[in-house]
Amino acid sequence: MPKSNFKICLTGGGTAGHVVPHFALYPEMQARGWEVFYIGSKAIEKGLVEAKGIPFKTITAGKLRRYFSLKNLIDIFKVGFGCLQAFVILLIDRPNVVFSKGGFVAVPVALAAWILCIPVVSHESDVTPGLANKIIKRFAKKLLVTFPETVKLLGGNAVHVGTPIRKELFNGDHAKGIAMCGFKNADLPTILVMGGSQGAQRINEALSDSLEILVRNYRIVHLCGAGKALDFKHERYRSFEYVSEGLEDLFAIADVVISRAGANSIFELLALKKPMLLIPLSVGSRGDQVVNAKSFEKQGYAVVLQESHLTSEALIERIQLLFDKQEFYEENQSRFEGVQATKKIIDILGTY
Repeated sequence: MPKSNFKICLTGGGTAGHVVPHFALYPEMQARGWEVFYIGSKAIEKGLVEAKGIPFKTITAGKLRRYFSLKNLIDIFKVGFGCLQAFVILLIDRPNVVFSKGGFVAVPVALAAWILCIPVVSHESDVTPGLANKIIKRFAKKLLVTFPETVKLLGGNAVHVGTPIRKELFNGDHAKGIAMCGFKNADLPTILVMGGSQGAQRINEALSDSLEILVRNYRIVHLCGAGKALDFKHERYRSFEYVSEGLEDLFAIADVVISRAGANSIFELLALKKPMLLIPLSVGSRGDQVVNAKSFEKQGYAVVLQESHLTSEALIERIQLLFDKQEFYEENQSRFEGVQATKKIIDILGTY
């Protein structure tokens, strides 16, 4: 039975990956009559959350770094001040539970909630937990995880639930996708290339060197990132800097997808049964995408090409391999039941 007068605080931020999964849960929270508000920083999460109509409360956030930096001395005070701000907000609004998606902004919120004896539940998207969730785990009643392997890494209060998937992604319209791209060759298979909201320079470069060959046999839809459009014109190639409205229609026309290996994106592609070529970010990251990609490769969900081996020749070769074994990957993906994660998470949150 849905609880009346149930209030939940959402938090998490720093990147879109710590924010967007909340939006898959929000409609179910509304359906149950829950009062929802969000605590975050003025970084990327503020605009995303307010666009969904969720009340947003701002705190100061200091970035958590795994390496020595003089900025750590400043940011430790930001974390402390953010904790004080979160304490005041939670003391006044007094939610039944705080649900975190990780990221540095979530740490002071979780700590403040723990001090106020408000239950904290957090969710980790990647196989290996980020620093924020490693800290939050100490204050959390439960740490929900996407990959079953993560339970073995964390033990204790870790619970495997999967990751929430946005329902609107299943409502893509093939005809609208074709119209968005202006394609005329209806008989050709379509490759969707995506590198996240900021684009992926290495993928863009390898694709640029491959396009003359690829357009002979495929249509290419390229989400290239802001200011990173390629100087290539062809009736079988269409690029977008970023797509929010209509992304589900582009998914609908994609036969296979080339992507980074952020957990939220690849599980959405898995839920949509899209065979994928994963090129995980390795340089400048903690290696979480590399581990995510290995997990998907082991389960027969994806072909993996490491960034260090990324060339135009290797890209073309792996794309051909993906199409040659398309039925194999589609069959493996058909066993995935990711849509159950939303209900599992909501049911857990509703117990507090």
